[in-house]
Amino acid sequence: MKQKMLKLLLMPLLALGIGIQTPSMPTGSHTVQSTVVKAAKKHQSQRVKKQAAASSSQSDEQLAQLNYQGTQTISVNNGQPDFTSEDLDTSHGAWQQYGNLDRLNRATQANALLNRSLMPKAKREPLNVTPTGWHNKKIKGGYLYNRSHLIGYQLTGQNNNWKNLITGTRSLNDPEMVRYEDEVADYLRTHPNDYVRYQVTPIFRGDELLARGVHMQAQSVNTQAIKFNVYIFNVQDGVTLNYADGTSTVDNSAQNVSSTPAVSKTANSQAPSQGNNDQTTVYVTPNGTKYHLNRNCRALARSKTVDSMTQGQAIADGYTLCGFER
Repeated sequence: MKQKMLKLLLMPLLALGIGIQTPSMPTGSHTVQSTVVKAAKKHQSQRVKKQAAASSSQSDEQLAQLNYQGTQTISVNNGQPDFTSEDLDTSHGAWQQYGNLDRLNRATQANALLNRSLMPKAKREPLNVTPTGWHNKKIKGGYLYNRSHLIGYQLTGQNNNWKNLITGTRSLNDPEMVRYEDEVADYLRTHPNDYVRYQVTPIFRGDELLARGVHMQAQSVNTQAIKFNVYIFNVQDGVTLNYADGTSTVDNSAQNVSSTPAVSKTANSQAPSQGNNDQTTVYVTPNGTKYHLNRNCRALARSKTVDSMTQGQAIADGYTLCGFER
């Protein structure tokens, strides 16, 4: 009887003892734990991305408040790009991405991991996009505005892409943006297996339709060959711009700006210098693929609309010299 009573008293204690034992790790627990860690890392990565985006946004907001002081291109972050290691990942190959237009139909940002494989092989199509702030006019030496590609045509072949075009002054486009585009293009042509991370952001102040400038940065992957981070003001000597809508007033000082030297008759009969920074004025038509050194070239005789630009810009945009002028 005593033994029965003792067993009855010990049973709850034994049950309690079993209940407080450390449970053995179930099968597959390492997978569960690993999944949790990965999820945590992913969450942290997303948080870092958001912080980086916020930092970049803050920087761009600061750039929007800058006023032109006589130097069109200035360094940002001492010229050092702010790409992360993830931004420089090449495991998925070359790519390009363009941000959606904002509520005012303005371009927002263009990103790419450039490689020679993205460079255009087909003939360039004529531009027909009209970006915000487009109130063009003729000024001394040519037209005030260009349809400026965020990522230059020679790098990705993007042409009539609304998300990749803004209204930019002639000097913003060429020589300022083109000089950086040429640097990258030359590198990609000579290093076909290499990559360059590239980003261009148009900088608007508030609800203005004409960009105050562009923030450009690029970095070659695994080399130091390409590395820049700059802000280029959207200005034109001798012209006062109304950034609210893109209208403009030509200043009296514009009359004193030296014009591009006329092309000599000898030059007209020879192949031009292929330097992409050449400031020689050339002529193009909206639907054409050729540029002309001679405004009176017979190929232009039936053209109702003839635009002018620099030779460097024409080459960068994919135009080739007219066969009649070779």
